[in-house]
Amino acid sequence: MYQPTDLKKGVVCQIDGKPYRVIEYGQKVMGRGGSIVNVKLKNLLDGSVIPKTFKGQDKIEPAEVNNKVVQYLYRDGDMFCFMDPESFEQFELGADTVDTAAGYLKEGNELNLQLFDGRVINVELPKNLYLEVTYAEDVVKGDTTSNVLKDATLETGITVKVPAFIKVGDIISVDTATGEYRERKK
Repeated sequence: MYQPTDLKKGVVCQIDGKPYRVIEYGQKVMGRGGSIVNVKLKNLLDGSVIPKTFKGQDKIEPAEVNNKVVQYLYRDGDMFCFMDPESFEQFELGADTVDTAAGYLKEGNELNLQLFDGRVINVELPKNLYLEVTYAEDVVKGDTTSNVLKDATLETGITVKVPAFIKVGDIISVDTATGEYRERKK
């Protein structure tokens, strides 16, 4: 059983027999040591988002979720094709299931699918991914501030803010939870 403070962003729990993923987390400490936790939960079956408040002594049931390793093959319109690396069986998932992971999918990458009652409910990415920069804006000459950020487009098509020294062809690490630049691969 989860305590309310365990419900950090990304945690999958079960409420009324349905799987939910925490998409926002906030905690308020009340007087005399009590606290309440406000979360926004995304229903992993129908995509609806609900706000929920838990008190310190509430118990939340973890979802019975299984993981399956798959390889991403390609995208065809709104459908994403994957393959089971053991049986070589191919299957497709819709853009609504792939959700925000779509911007990080690179052909050939292995990732986890989360299943609830045999149905895919979530595409789980690694915490950090290395991706190549395919376009980066030029830096304005004379702008020597140490924290200058510019837009860079990565090989998967997403755009992230990167430091001024990043150029086309660099391989950078991106935090898949926040979409933020982490480091340049040496």
